[in-house]
Amino acid sequence: MARGIEIRDAHFPGRAPIDAYGNGGFRFADMSHKGSLLCLPSGVHGWDIKEGEPLTVDAFGKVLADAGEIEVLLVGTGQNLKPLPAALKAALKARGIASDPMSTGAAVRTYNIMLSESRAVAAALIAV
Repeated sequence: MARGIEIRDAHFPGRAPIDAYGNGGFRFADMSHKGSLLCLPSGVHGWDIKEGEPLTVDAFGKVLADAGEIEVLLVGTGQNLKPLPAALKAALKARGIASDPMSTGAAVRTYNIMLSESRAVAAALIAV
């Protein structure tokens, strides 16, 4: 029996540069995704967070799970730079991850450069 559309977390099993961002989403690897993204060593995942929502340790669970392969996490906080909460910074630091918040546009550009240099980088990008 046919079922309706099944909504799942977007996932691309690999590392891919971000080709474009804006209008509430991103383009990468010849695909588009509406909403926020986690770009991790394990792949590109949909991230259920919107601009203005609190950045909690729980929201970064997938990042913490991949911590062994991440040295730097770029956090695109939306249109403008917003500092990371102390509890989140502490949780990342405890796993050996340096965190750097910035606007989403700056995070996309920096991520692409660091990825091209084969750095151990990840990005948490809030859609704008």
